[in-house]
Parts: sequence; C-alpha cells; structure tokens
Amino acid sequence: MTILIIILVLLVAILGAALYFQMKSANKQTEEQQQLLKDYQKRVDEQEKLLSDYRSLEQNFDSVGQGYEQALLAFDKMEEDKQKMQNAVNTLQEQNHELQEQYQKLSGSQLQKKEIIEKAAIEAKKQLQTNPTAVTRLLNNILNANDVNMETAIEAEDNVTVGDLIDKAVLESGIGTASYLTFTTEASEEVKTSMLLTNEAQAVRALGAILENAAKFTTEGSVKLSVRPEGAEMRFYVEDTGSGVPAADAEKIFEPFTKLNSYFDGAGLGLTAARSIARRLKGDLILDTIFEGPGARFVLALPF
Repeated sequence: MTILIIILVLLVAILGAALYFQMKSANKQTEEQQQLLKDYQKRVDEQEKLLSDYRSLEQNFDSVGQGYEQALLAFDKMEEDKQKMQNAVNTLQEQNHELQEQYQKLSGSQLQKKEIIEKAAIEAKKQLQTNPTAVTRLLNNILNANDVNMETAIEAEDNVTVGDLIDKAVLESGIGTASYLTFTTEASEEVKTSMLLTNEAQAVRALGAILENAAKFTTEGSVKLSVRPEGAEMRFYVEDTGSGVPAADAEKIFEPFTKLNSYFDGAGLGLTAARSIARRLKGDLILDTIFEGPGARFVLALPF
C-alpha cells in the first residue's frame, strides 16, 4: 500500500513536472511567436518607411529631372539669344564697314568730280574760240561728272527723228572727223524717219558718249552704228574693232571713274553717264557679251 502511494506520488510529481515544463515551453513559444510578430511588424514598418522614402526620392528625382530639363531649355535659349546678338553685331559691323566704304567712295567721287569740272572749265576757255565741238565735249564731261549716282527720272517731252538723233550724236562725239578709223551708219530710211518721244539733248549726249568711247578705243579699223526697232524700243548698236572688253568687266566699265586702260585719256565717266541717262529715260545701255568681235558692241535701247 505504501509502495502504491509512493508510486502514485511519483507519478503525480512526474506529471506535474511534465505539465510545468510543457506550460513553460508553451509560454516560451508564445513569447517567441509574439517576438516574431513584433519583429515582422518592425520589418513591415521598416519596409513601409523605405517605400515611403523611395517614393519621396522618386518625386524629388522627378522634380530634379524637370528642373534639369528646364535648365537645359533655359541654357539653349540663352545660347540662341547669344547667337542672335552675335549675328546682329556682325550685321551692324558689316553695315558700318559698307557705310564707311560708301562714304570714302562718295568723298573720292566728289573730289574727282571737282577736279574734272575744274579741268574741263579751263580747257573750255582755251578751246572756246578755235574748236566749238571740243568745247561741247568738255562741257559734256562736266555734265557727265554731275550725272554720277543720279537717279532722277528725265522728262521725255521732245519728238525727234532717229536720223536727227544720229546726226547730232555723230557731230557731238566728233567721230565723223576721226581720220584714223572708218565710221559707218546702217539704218533704213523707215528707221531714220521714225519718231522718238524722248529728251533730245540727253539722248544725243548718251549716244554721243558711246560713239566717243568707241572712237577712243579704236586706234585703227572701224566703228559702225546700226539702228533697228525691237519691240517697243529703238536699239542703237555701236560696234568697233578696238581693244574690246572682257566679259568679266561687262558691269565694271559702267562704274564711275573706271578705266580699264590707263593709256587713254578721259575720266572714266562717259559710259557711266550714258547708262544713267538711258535708264532715267526708261531705257538701258549694256555691253553685248556674246559679240564675237574683234572689239566691242554696246547696245543703247530707248523707248518709242
């Protein structure tokens, strides 16, 4: 009996101890689970914070990116404005340079015009009694100098026949009396009797200047003046067998005070004035660059 009681007590003790350790183990597991839950929640919180920080950084990055793009756009605009300003400065410098050249050219032209007028006046006094035709040419030199850069239209109020215009231009130029060349005219009677509404004095001066130029640069050979109508214009062709003009200088010869050959006298104004007159009469004067020569051919066009 006693042994049975002892055994029961031992069993109870063992069961009690087992229950204690089981409860202790369960409590420990509960604590561990709670700790795990706390750790898990902590990690969740940390992840949420990291995610929030990431989103904040992403927003900041987007803002920085937009600011960077705006900065690039602003920089490009500054570069564009800078280039525009530089272009404007370059343009102003070029214009200033051109104005200075024009001023110098104009100043030189005025001085040359003054010298030509003074020289022509002195020569005119010498020739006044002995050679009236030479005086006319000297006075024309004065008028030619005055025509430089002139653009005012010339009133066409004179009715003149082509024949009269030819005769007066030949007389004024003196080409008919040049013994060193042969001068001929080629115009039908119908053309010679055709009427032009023009300014007679100015048209005579223009044609005379072309004939005088041809005579000057034709030291031997011939000069031919042919006239024929083309459309609404009467065209005067002056061909010579002189030294000719390179096609590259077709416009240069009409510039004031330009002389391609310094061995010949003159101020380089005859053709300049002749073109000025022709254009102010609503016509034109050109060098025929397809003329096969020898020499040169000028074409004066005057409206009917």
